[in-house]
Amino acid sequence: MDVSLEGVRVERDGRMLLDIPSLSLPGHRTIAILGPNGSGKTTLLRVISGLDRPNAGRVLIGGIPAHASRAAYVFQEQVFLRRSVRDNLELGLQLRGIDPAERLRRVEEASGIFGIRHLMSRRADRLSGGEGRRVSLARALCLRAPLVLLDEPLEGLDRPTYSRLLHELPQYLAAFDATRIIVTHNPDEALRLAQDLVVLVDGKVRASGEKRDVATNPRQPDVAEALGYFVVIRDGRRLAIPPNALRAGPGAMEFLMEVDEVIELVASREIVGRIGEARVSVELPEGSEKPVRGDRVCLHAERFFELS
Repeated sequence: MDVSLEGVRVERDGRMLLDIPSLSLPGHRTIAILGPNGSGKTTLLRVISGLDRPNAGRVLIGGIPAHASRAAYVFQEQVFLRRSVRDNLELGLQLRGIDPAERLRRVEEASGIFGIRHLMSRRADRLSGGEGRRVSLARALCLRAPLVLLDEPLEGLDRPTYSRLLHELPQYLAAFDATRIIVTHNPDEALRLAQDLVVLVDGKVRASGEKRDVATNPRQPDVAEALGYFVVIRDGRRLAIPPNALRAGPGAMEFLMEVDEVIELVASREIVGRIGEARVSVELPEGSEKPVRGDRVCLHAERFFELS
């Protein structure tokens, strides 16, 4: 189900949190809202959900004004009753008047998809981070909402759980027959999980579209930075360099980096420094001479995008 925003403005305590003249999100796709902390991502998600109302403008879901009952919201924090996992999964269905047989069918299906059947009798508020995220996703799936909203679904997890869920989440998202909107500040998550990107900076949409189009044509420095690119200046041109495209040694597009720090990573060595005003980092090839602070090291970009 498609989502559209028209003239949406949100202001709190004299501060403009959102200013979106127009935004259209296609239905039945996974869309990532990407931006730095404080850019208005969660505010946008809550406005789309119908939990918050904008000061001006309107949000339409499938051409109908947004309403909280039409969305399943997976909060960043674990929000559970102090009751069993099963009770938590069934609550939203009871509130929507779903009959007991259909409730049982949905709960059994969702618990199987997310691998939580062994947790059904556990207290939901005593789950680990990874378990809680799976239960939250299962609860959202039970609702069969046309719109599923996920606010930083991988935030705050330990590294092993994070890596496992990042790998599993695309499969989980595919279980939802819905439009799926994910909020994240992590460009790697956005590119791994989403089909489309919306880049939000200071409450304004700076880029939107299919992820390949946005990622290969950032145009503006703030979009490039949100995507995790290094933004450098060379011969008066502003260039965006993906982190994995910056290499030590000479090449067709060379830069001199002044070394600030050398980080020993046991299996490799990373140098951190500056190209002009831009802070960058790069892994040194095995066997390279170790630089020291203040040294100038030649780097080259294998790929880059010119900015306006």
